[in-house]
Amino acid sequence: MALAWAELWPILLYFLFTLTLLAGVMLLSSVLGPKNKGHSTDLPYESGILSYGGARVRFGNHFFLYAIFFVIFDMEVLFLFAWAISLKESGWMGFIEALVFILVLLVALVYLWRIGALRVKAEERS
Repeated sequence: MALAWAELWPILLYFLFTLTLLAGVMLLSSVLGPKNKGHSTDLPYESGILSYGGARVRFGNHFFLYAIFFVIFDMEVLFLFAWAISLKESGWMGFIEALVFILVLLVALVYLWRIGALRVKAEERS
């Protein structure tokens, strides 16, 4: 038990110091901070633009599509980077497997292109 206390007291001291500092900063801000509310205090703030309308705004599907494409191609780059690092160890078999992987991704990209998944409608562009 004595050994555990000897190892844990710096963490406990740090925790108590952090709590004391937090309480002091909060107390100081309530004492020194402004007491009156401005006309814009309770308004939501979004990049300097005041919001209007409801919070339930419908977004087009193309945002979701872009996110999915990003994840797919990001994972592709991750796998190809790992393959490129281990190219000497993987030999010709690893090279052929990487070519098959790239071919499958290329076929999927051509399929998405053919069905029109990459096309953005005119009303979604603006």
